[in-house]
This record gives sequence, structure tokens and C-alpha cells, in this order.
Amino acid sequence: MSKKPNLTELKKQLRKKTQNELVEEIAHLYKRFSNVKEFYQASFFNDDCVVLEKYKKIVRDEYIPSGRRQFPRMRASVARKAISDYKKVSCSNAGLADIMLTFVESGVWCTREYGDIDEPFYCSMESMYENAVKFITKEGLIQTFDDRLCDILEKTSQMGWGFHDALSEAYDSYVSEIK
Repeated sequence: MSKKPNLTELKKQLRKKTQNELVEEIAHLYKRFSNVKEFYQASFFNDDCVVLEKYKKIVRDEYIPSGRRQFPRMRASVARKAISDYKKVSCSNAGLADIMLTFVESGVWCTREYGDIDEPFYCSMESMYENAVKFITKEGLIQTFDDRLCDILEKTSQMGWGFHDALSEAYDSYVSEIK
């Protein structure tokens, strides 16, 4: 059984190729793998909006039913994977913040529409909200996203299970530092 080549060995092999061969190799990867296509679409062609919308739709579809489905699936793992996949193909900090907030907004919509859900659901939402607030403040994007962060707080103000309190605490601990 042969061992897998590491990055150094791969670079060594790539250096042996001509520029045209490298272009053909990348074109082949672009055609064959959708995530490679999305990466180049987002980075080279400044078309991150299309890529972002694709992944935001995956997130929303887990919590906001559409079509024939009457109830949401609420699979946090699927929604989180969409965020992780988007992060791999895009270098847009604003896009990443946007999709993180979409996750929480969709979850808030779901709980307002269908009532109380289980503890893991709320823990997942709280964790994502805190990560989003932390990321947004670290990247200096608070002016862009503060309205959405506050809207989430407003929409959760009557929710139980300490959900609103946890979100407010996350907001206050990161945003108060810069205001």
C-alpha cells in the first residue's frame, strides 16, 4: 500500500509541470469538484454572493420549511456543515458573519413559529450567536451587523430557558467593549 503524498511532495510534482499543464490541471479540478468551482467563483471572480446564498439556503432550509414540508428538520449538524463549507470556499468575513447570523435568525424563527424546542437546540443557537458576536467585533463589522444582532435579542426577549439571557450576555460581553 502506497503512502499518501504530503504537501511538500505535491509541490515538488507540480513544479515539474509547465504553466499550461498547471492551467489544465486547475481547469480539470474546477470542472470536476463543485467546492473548487465555488472557491474560484468567490475569490477570482468576486462572485461571493452566489456562493453565500447557496449556503444560506441550506441553513435556512433546516429551520424554515418550504415546499411540501410542513415541519423543519432542525438538523444543526447540516446547518453548521454549510457554514463550515462556506468558510472553506470563501474569504469574505462579512459573508461568514452573515451566514452565522442566518443560522441564529432561522432558529429563532423556528422556535417562534413552533414553540419551545429542546435544550441542545438552544445551546446550539447560543453558541453560534456568541461565536458570531465575537467574530463580528474582532473583524470590525459591528456597524454592518449590529441591527441584526439586536433584532435577534428583541425577538427572543419573551423566550424562556434562559435563551434570551444567554444571547444578551454574549452581546454585552463583546459589544460593550467597543461601544
